Amino acid sequence: MFTGIIESVAAVGDLAATAAGGRLILENVTFASELELGESVAVNGCCLTVTEATPDGRVSFDLLQETLKVTNLGSLRPNCRVNLERALAVGQRMSGHYVQGHIDCVSKIIAIESAGNDYRLDIALPEQFRHLVVHRGSIAVSGISLTIAELRDDAFTLWIIPHTMKVTNLGVSKADDPVNLEFDVLAKYVDRLEQVRRSRP
Repeated sequence: MFTGIIESVAAVGDLAATAAGGRLILENVTFASELELGESVAVNGCCLTVTEATPDGRVSFDLLQETLKVTNLGSLRPNCRVNLERALAVGQRMSGHYVQGHIDCVSKIIAIESAGNDYRLDIALPEQFRHLVVHRGSIAVSGISLTIAELRDDAFTLWIIPHTMKVTNLGVSKADDPVNLEFDVLAKYVDRLEQVRRSRP
């Protein structure tokens, strides 16, 4: 479980194909020395398991074919920047919202533009997920907990403060870049309960 509050941004060192899927290696991970094998880390919002961590900041993860299929991790290239967050610790303050690290879909940035001191971020909203978002509700975009400021049938708008641009990979993002979306888990449970209710005689 995560909160969508990004701890650091790291660079992709390599993404190599394997028989099972792929192996992702990150460089300059600031908390690499604190990681244990088997620990969970959200990489661009996707919950991955640490398979190797070295004192010089290199951290490796094994990726399944399904992970490469349903996230933007398969499109990563060397030197790409990724958002990182370690799993939520018991007793820790929760500044974002409940984020599972289970990506629902990959979408695209429509536009990202400065507006005064802040930034306006527009992201396409796939039709099959429209019912899971609400105005001023929470959404995780590549692992970042954000609030939906404007909602349309085919897109939503987020307002980003300078601090968020500085400490996440949004600072190097541009139109047409793929982003991982995870919708609010509470909305997904309510949707599932409603489906079951409607299916009963």
